[in-house]
Amino acid sequence: METDDLPYRYDVEVVGLLASPEHRYDGRPDDAVAARPVERVDRIEVRAGLGVVGDRYFGKPAHRDASVTVLAAEAVEALAAELGAGPLDPLATRRNVVLRGAEVEALRGVEFSLDGIVLAGGRPAHPCAWLDRVLAPGAHRGMRGRGGVRCAPRSDGVLRLGPAVLRSPVQLDAARAGLAIRPPVRPASAAQPRRA
Repeated sequence: METDDLPYRYDVEVVGLLASPEHRYDGRPDDAVAARPVERVDRIEVRAGLGVVGDRYFGKPAHRDASVTVLAAEAVEALAAELGAGPLDPLATRRNVVLRGAEVEALRGVEFSLDGIVLAGGRPAHPCAWLDRVLAPGAHRGMRGRGGVRCAPRSDGVLRLGPAVLRSPVQLDAARAGLAIRPPVRPASAAQPRRA
């Protein structure tokens, strides 16, 4: 795919980058781990089919289609407002790329590019119970439907903090960047078949 073939172009900002060589949130949530400072880097190198160089999921076959995670900073800001919490660090969610100005959840199931790196948006990056400790009580539930997107890298490149260009095959609405996508609720009568 040529990135110039994507019809929609958005000026966004990369506000957070993470390449972590080890799992930080492993096992039951723990206050000592939660109190450690969040790692952050100024740049990450992405390799097609492998992921983020130096990251714990780099080259792991089980994570090949989900080796780069992308999150909207606005999702964490909206969560903070809903919970009445102070400013929350979006990198505490352990996503590789945090963007400002992009409706990230709309990129599920489409190939898009970020500063020329082609990413195949896949399944949602579901939040884990650790978020109640590292962000704020209620964050685990509050991030559902807006925890970001797991992506498969289709090309190589480098991402840096600061302005970036996102190209997409679908229209995005930056005003919706903090909103959760919730699955439709099935009525109780539709959940179980009636017996005769």
